[in-house]
Amino acid sequence: MIKLKGIAVSGGVGIGKALLLSKDDISIPHRKILHSEISREIYRLEEALIETRREISDLQSKISKEIGFDHGRIFEAHFLVLEDRVLIEDVIKQIKNKLVNVEYAFSQSVKKYVGTLLKLNDEYLRERVVDIEDISRRVLRAMLKEKSVSLSELQDKVVVVAHDLAPSQTATLPKEKILGFVTDVGGRTSHTAIIARTLGIPAVVGAEIATRDIQSGDKIIVDGSSGHVIIKPTENIIKEYQKKSTLYTKEVKAIHIPKEIKACTKDGKQIVISANIELPQELSLVKHYGAEGIGLYRTEYIFLGRKDLPSEEEQYKAYAKVAKEVSPSKVIFRTIDIGGDKFLSQPEVPKEMSPFLGWRAIRFCLASPQVFKAQLRAILRASVDKNVRVMFPMISGIEELRQAKELLEDCKKELRNEGKKFDENISVGAMIEVPSAAITADVLAKESDFFSIGTNDLIQYSLAVDRGNEKVAYLYEPGHPAVLRLVKSVIEVAHANKIWVGMCGEMSGEPIFAFLLLGMGLDSFSMPPPQIPKIKELISNVKLADARKVVSGVLELYTSKEVEKYLQDELRKILKEDFYHILMI
Repeated sequence: MIKLKGIAVSGGVGIGKALLLSKDDISIPHRKILHSEISREIYRLEEALIETRREISDLQSKISKEIGFDHGRIFEAHFLVLEDRVLIEDVIKQIKNKLVNVEYAFSQSVKKYVGTLLKLNDEYLRERVVDIEDISRRVLRAMLKEKSVSLSELQDKVVVVAHDLAPSQTATLPKEKILGFVTDVGGRTSHTAIIARTLGIPAVVGAEIATRDIQSGDKIIVDGSSGHVIIKPTENIIKEYQKKSTLYTKEVKAIHIPKEIKACTKDGKQIVISANIELPQELSLVKHYGAEGIGLYRTEYIFLGRKDLPSEEEQYKAYAKVAKEVSPSKVIFRTIDIGGDKFLSQPEVPKEMSPFLGWRAIRFCLASPQVFKAQLRAILRASVDKNVRVMFPMISGIEELRQAKELLEDCKKELRNEGKKFDENISVGAMIEVPSAAITADVLAKESDFFSIGTNDLIQYSLAVDRGNEKVAYLYEPGHPAVLRLVKSVIEVAHANKIWVGMCGEMSGEPIFAFLLLGMGLDSFSMPPPQIPKIKELISNVKLADARKVVSGVLELYTSKEVEKYLQDELRKILKEDFYHILMI
């Protein structure tokens, strides 16, 4: 028996025989062509793009019909690749200048694009590489006249094991034949993971060596709740997991809360639960998981992966679409947070020794007023229905906040002069994610309409831990007493100054910490959409009074481990039989 550990992305237990999919490598010919053959190769490129576009369009229609229109929209990213003029022109340039065949030219252009994204220390962008590689394989097959691999015709029930599964493969999985799936790579926010959750297929990704250790026909267990994969389990282990599977099914039915139900404690305290999203395509998740608007819309993704800057008009259309979709609920646009692990493809953006501590976020914006003002004008124009808020990231002191607000006022004046409408009283918030901001929150609160605590960076900066560095990742502790004291202090200062305070870091979506934050008085929780039902269920099953009681106990503890154990023990007493399905499912 062998046990592997990966990332749990879709709950439940799958037990059955493995079907190992070989890594989908395509043999790409490399040959020199004559000048007279250039037009023929360019024609083959156009022909392959048209054929692939037709194939993706058919697939999108099928998925939209079978599992919903919103999920069919995941292929919009594929269409963008097919219509990317920069990529297409690069392929044509290689054909003309290097006199190479179209398959080779296309593969080299895609390799450059993918290489750029992989260098970024950003999980979301790395996972978009899967979409690019998926569509690229389809284009190459069209050029080579090869047939695409399909799982739709499986005869037996299996657990699919693969190095990776493209979104288009996952979307066509015959649910009745798939007991679960395991991949070597992948993350929680990939389209594949989202579809797996939608279809209710147990899934573990990022298991690293699954395809090395598992053979087709092996009996395996996939625990999509814990991230464990067991190869060749004993009969006793199989029985144990069969019981767990039955219990999971029962508990999932019990945890269902209608999406329109709001989060309200047993003693009547209503809490706002909103969503963190990156792209307009994710708006469907906001509604699907019952979020009350968007607590963090990351605007930088409209700036990335391109050689030019987005215009004010392009940004306005993107932001207005988001605001309209969630209306009358609120959306908070975080202004561009370029730098750290996210860089523009612009020559004037230099590489830095310590990018997380360098020219990023509000620092970049204040140093690039024309770029910043174009974004602020776009956000203001999108605020016409008065459901838009704006917040500035990585504020380290009052001077930065004042400068940002002055530029916002300049934009308001310009728009008034141009006769363009906007919300004159748009709420302006400061993100509290730098220790200096947390310590001087009393000063910032006097000139802010709200605070949003970004715990991902606050923890990183407070504990001097690069969360992307595997050698010190174990020191990244949300329950560290220093972090908890900073968070509590910020909440108290905000309330003393009569402004509300939310949190958009991952910490707010973890049940034990959500319980603690509730007790500390956090007004609004924002998190990845799939975490919303669990946090709603938690809040609906506790009393605010109980949450307040644990705060003093937690603040007397010395370590993160002690904090987490204490919170789990207290929740176990309060939730009783509901503890397992709220915290463990």
